[in-house]
Amino acid sequence: QEKSSRLSAALFGENCEINHDQLYELLKYAALGKCHNATQPSWCRIYHQSHLAGVVVIVLHEMSQLHFYKFYLQFKHLRRVFRHRFILTPSANFLASLYGEGANLKPQNTAQGLTSTSSECIPKSSDLQWDPIIRKYGEKKRGLTSYTLTLEEQKKNDYPIKGSPGCKGYIYTECDQQRTDSSPLFGLDCEMCLTAKGNEVTRVSLVDAQGQCLLNELVKPETTVVNYRTRFSGITKKMLLPVKTRLPDIQTRLKKMLPHDAVLVGHSLNADLQALEMIHPSVIDTSLLFARNEGRRFKLKFLAKAVLGKEIQCEQKLGHDPAEDARAALELAQFFIEQGPAKVAELNLEMLLTTEKLAEVSQNKAAFQPQECRVQKQLNEPPHLSKPCFLDCLQVTGQKPLLLGRQDLDFSGLRQSNLSTSNKQILQRALEDVPLSTFSIIQFSLGPEYIASHLLAGLCEKVRSKLTDMLTIYAGPFEESFCLKSVKKEFGRCGPIQSLTVVTETYQPYVCIQYEVLEAAQLAVESLNGAEVAGSCIKVQRPVTAAVLDCDVLIKELELDVENEGVIYVAGLKKSLTEMALQEEFSQLKDLETLFLPKDLQSGKHRNCCFLKFQKSQSAVDALEVIKGWTVKGSKLRSRHALASGHLWRWIWQMNHSNGNQGGNILYDKTEQLSDSEQDLRKKVKKLDQHIKKLYRSLQNNTLCVVLFPGVN
Repeated sequence: QEKSSRLSAALFGENCEINHDQLYELLKYAALGKCHNATQPSWCRIYHQSHLAGVVVIVLHEMSQLHFYKFYLQFKHLRRVFRHRFILTPSANFLASLYGEGANLKPQNTAQGLTSTSSECIPKSSDLQWDPIIRKYGEKKRGLTSYTLTLEEQKKNDYPIKGSPGCKGYIYTECDQQRTDSSPLFGLDCEMCLTAKGNEVTRVSLVDAQGQCLLNELVKPETTVVNYRTRFSGITKKMLLPVKTRLPDIQTRLKKMLPHDAVLVGHSLNADLQALEMIHPSVIDTSLLFARNEGRRFKLKFLAKAVLGKEIQCEQKLGHDPAEDARAALELAQFFIEQGPAKVAELNLEMLLTTEKLAEVSQNKAAFQPQECRVQKQLNEPPHLSKPCFLDCLQVTGQKPLLLGRQDLDFSGLRQSNLSTSNKQILQRALEDVPLSTFSIIQFSLGPEYIASHLLAGLCEKVRSKLTDMLTIYAGPFEESFCLKSVKKEFGRCGPIQSLTVVTETYQPYVCIQYEVLEAAQLAVESLNGAEVAGSCIKVQRPVTAAVLDCDVLIKELELDVENEGVIYVAGLKKSLTEMALQEEFSQLKDLETLFLPKDLQSGKHRNCCFLKFQKSQSAVDALEVIKGWTVKGSKLRSRHALASGHLWRWIWQMNHSNGNQGGNILYDKTEQLSDSEQDLRKKVKKLDQHIKKLYRSLQNNTLCVVLFPGVN
């Protein structure tokens, strides 16, 4: 029988805050395990890590615990499924801190171009089937005719087509002879300058299958040059002054030079043919041949280095050399045809591109820092030991980490805006690609319009107001001469009281009590409503405001929260009792796992309540029956199911003691009018929860899933 992986975290109650180093420990061990010398996290334990099917990290950008508790009811799936919940300290470089800084893979030049430091980076044959090249062409070798663009592909990629309205006046090469796998290949590349007409050809190069340059000619544009683009084209005003050759001359020469079964090869060749105003029926486009996901394309310079081991378009040269580019494109096509798709896929070009970017980022960071600062830093500070990037280790073993989001990330933490991608599209990609990856980071986003400071401040105030109302109860009516001390004592047995005031605006006195924990207020409503207190039969209820109209629903859902499973709340403890004494007192309860004694975060003194966590839910239910009528040191205990036993307890305390309304002004009916943006936000949160539900349900058994709210609280 297959063992199940599981996570055990001994953090409970106020000890529920973790930092990014601790999260890094967890993800690193989950992703790599002992076989790569990763160690168990210091703060939790993963059992049977080798049986983990994968690790999925879901990042909800622009969201914090404020959003989670403001829209608690909308996060229906999230709160019922994810058992462990922790406060995560904010980080300046959030995502980079998850998987470490820097990279261990360094590119090196070999006969085959860029390669990893380990031969183990070659993907397993079982993984190749998901490579975009294999998905497009299959694994078997084919002849060159299998790689020429179809008419539909040419139309889709803006190639000039015979008879197309946009190609009126274009010259047709008349190369209509049937192509075979032995048809001759020719590399073509042009350089353009910006003129009053648009992009016009100013240089043309054609090379044959042996790499011999057949044509390398400067061309005089028809209209005035607006921008020579010398940095890229290499063309200057001085170079074009003596030139007599015009575009029709080049068109005629090309038409004569190309045999009737010629196949033209180029990188994004459509732009060259459009500039030449020529139509050719048979082409191989290397930017499409070396396929990538999502329609992205490799640059010619990268492919030349990674596949051929050649440096082209060097910065030392002034502009691109079209003959060099034409030859590189031709050799890339020849390599692809001769080696076949499987060999090309084994190069793992995506990983090599990432490795190259990492090297560039490291160099740029070093270059950007002034030399004197670097020297001074070395003299005055101990060396900074950056965390290794464990995603690199995954890649070395042939595993491809997946990063999806509205802001695509490479492993260096660089973000490239892709704002057209919606959360729905990200979900669809994730459903397809996550099962193929052992480590995935899926990023959903609310959008920049939801992070305005006034909106966040409004949400914060509404959450604080709602918490205040839920922590507050009204009791009464009492006699005019009632004993306030007796009332405080009786209600104090339900839990720690933050404030108690007498309401005198009514015909008979009432008491307004604000508790420090939700369980205390709920216990007071449940156990003292209709009871006799201080000589009066009283009614106990929460204030009637718009914010607490759904209070009963919220209380019920908090009880069902997976974090509160097997946890009960016990009140009425004497403050003189120590934690050790309470452990001994409750030790007779079956399956008791942990005792959490809340303390005042300012004074450090414990309150008159505690939380008991049991190994089994039924044991918690049995304990509630046992505790009924219990007295400890002469004090009668009260208990109920926990509502906020975990990190919510600490968060409520912080909200309750932060600046803002702490009670008062709660006698009148507060109508909570939602703004349009807040209503939209509520819908968006509900949709995000559904996305997480779909993604979660698609995961294999034994997958570690982590959901992060990175926003600063």
